[in-house]
Amino acid sequence: MKITGLLADDAVLAELGARMAGRRIELQLTQAAVAEQAGIAKRTLERIEAGKTSQTGTLVRVLRVLDAVSGLDGLIEEPGPRPTDLLKRNGKVRQRASGQRTEKAAGQPWRWDEKP
Repeated sequence: MKITGLLADDAVLAELGARMAGRRIELQLTQAAVAEQAGIAKRTLERIEAGKTSQTGTLVRVLRVLDAVSGLDGLIEEPGPRPTDLLKRNGKVRQRASGQRTEKAAGQPWRWDEKP
């Protein structure tokens, strides 16, 4: 199954768990062996493979044992400044995200007696 934005969270977790189980079997590893190498309980690995939630650190340790941690590199694109942004900011990289500005705040100065 292809993981898309249309799938429910439970379906995504189930697919990831199934893929991890398939990779483990492909490597001829038992759940006990993977759990021991990852430093987690066997029951935790069983839950991950069954599509239940887990902590991110636990997931990374299991992926490392399955030699699949490099796949996380494509998970979220590494942020980088766009050339036009660097020009606007004189070569400085943005450090914070500004929230959405409302029309009210965009055109008029703020006053102490204003209520949000």
